[in-house]
Amino acid sequence: MPMLEKLKREFALIALGLSGGVLLLALLLSLVTNWSTQTSITQSLLRQSLQDGVAVSPKMGSKDREGSVGADSMLTITVDVSSGGVMLSRSDSPVAIDEDDLREVVQQAVASPDEQGFDFGRHIAWATKKTAYGMRIALCDTFSRDKAMSKQALSSASILIVSLVVLYGVSRKFAGWAIRPVAEAWDTQRRFISDASHELKTPLAVILANTQILQKSTSVSEEDRRWVTSTTDEAGHMKGLVEDLLTLARADEAKAGSVGAAAPLVDVDLTGIVEEAALEFDPVAFERGCEIECDAVQGVCVRGDRAQLARVASTLLDNATKYAPKGTTVGVKLAREGKHAHLTVNNGGPAIEAEDVKHLFDRFYRTDKARSREETGGFGLGLAIAKSIVEAHGGKIWAESTDADGTTFHVVI
Repeated sequence: MPMLEKLKREFALIALGLSGGVLLLALLLSLVTNWSTQTSITQSLLRQSLQDGVAVSPKMGSKDREGSVGADSMLTITVDVSSGGVMLSRSDSPVAIDEDDLREVVQQAVASPDEQGFDFGRHIAWATKKTAYGMRIALCDTFSRDKAMSKQALSSASILIVSLVVLYGVSRKFAGWAIRPVAEAWDTQRRFISDASHELKTPLAVILANTQILQKSTSVSEEDRRWVTSTTDEAGHMKGLVEDLLTLARADEAKAGSVGAAAPLVDVDLTGIVEEAALEFDPVAFERGCEIECDAVQGVCVRGDRAQLARVASTLLDNATKYAPKGTTVGVKLAREGKHAHLTVNNGGPAIEAEDVKHLFDRFYRTDKARSREETGGFGLGLAIAKSIVEAHGGKIWAESTDADGTTFHVVI
């Protein structure tokens, strides 16, 4: 069922978002912590170099190695620079550094107002200290550190992607279990509506038959005949409601894919259906003070149930003529858009509030709460039925309402 599938997908995406967010936060925290630790080690080496000239790696097995993981692979060199920026001397070190690169980094350090910095392009960290003759600059090779950080970042990204894929699969499985009560409740409600409607058809038919007999009876006084007529009218309205509920139940079963619920789909001339509906409602529109203008492209065909699609067209035209101001035109257009048919029905009535537009296709919903069933002539199920039929055909239906263009209903199948 589309609604339950949508709910299942949304549940899985929410679970994936929450789990993925926690995992992403953990991986980022790990990266930041590692970067902070490595930066602290680098700064410690630079400070030691500024004090002693050249950092000395701690001996294997000594307590000095605690907290200095990776320090032995970070080689340092110190350079003494005059106040004029001329290199006076450099320390002996196994570090092999290009003279041009050394000169560039030294110039960066001299020109910078900061006491510490990085040259990420050359993988060199530096720190400075003022001396009596000018400045001492300590340089530290961070290539190994930067490479390790890059590998960790790539590993974290790979872990995140694989985890998200696995989490989505697990979430989909879990979502099916989580929404099972909702699916069962929905199925129970649908069956109840269908069964109750079927059970009500027989007593309503009996009531209508009895009241019609009483109406024709000569033994009923004119005074009592009023009550018989009222009962007949209300029973007729109830019969219409039951038939609408049965139509909704059948449409819901068709969307759910129930065996035998949906009528066989055949090639249907949608152009003919729209033109017939426009012709049928032409006198109705005349009585309501408006007119219908139909512009349907010839030869538009779709796969579907002719009777149900005719009901959609009739519902939209009935709704449009009912709310169209007197002296206006109800526009009906049918066109082919790629592989789909696009039907629009427009009336120039007042714009519907945006909040009401969202609920136009809800069952028993009316935009004007003050209007009674006698005024509207229905129970607020017409558009809900149209939506169920369109969705059962794999299509979409929606409404747009503006002050300039009035209200337009769109159907794409």
